[in-house]
Amino acid sequence: MENLVVEESINTPLVNFNKDKGVLLLEGKAIPENPGEFFNPLFAWVEEYFGGTPLKHSILKVKLEYINSGSSKFILEFFRLIKKYYERGNDLKVKWYYEEDDEALRDLGQHYANTVKIPFELIDYY
Repeated sequence: MENLVVEESINTPLVNFNKDKGVLLLEGKAIPENPGEFFNPLFAWVEEYFGGTPLKHSILKVKLEYINSGSSKFILEFFRLIKKYYERGNDLKVKWYYEEDDEALRDLGQHYANTVKIPFELIDYY
């Protein structure tokens, strides 16, 4: 299994899923024209990672500055996929980063946390 690295573009976030460190990073803007085309390879990678021999502790770091409604639905499905593996005994945590004054992203992170009910930390930054 390879690490998954997708460079950031104007419409898509940086993806850096590192199997050796157990860190899955999404950072940037999530406004792709076709969210399924962008997110489906991420789902497949997670299935392979957790379906194999994942590290003892895994962290999903999400630091998105903007998310459109189409991507929001896929991100919720992504968290539901993560929850499936959490419920199977994998030790994992989500760290949701938002800019200090961005109430919309903070509230979206809180919504995801309340919906999927997995370890979820909301972190504000400057």
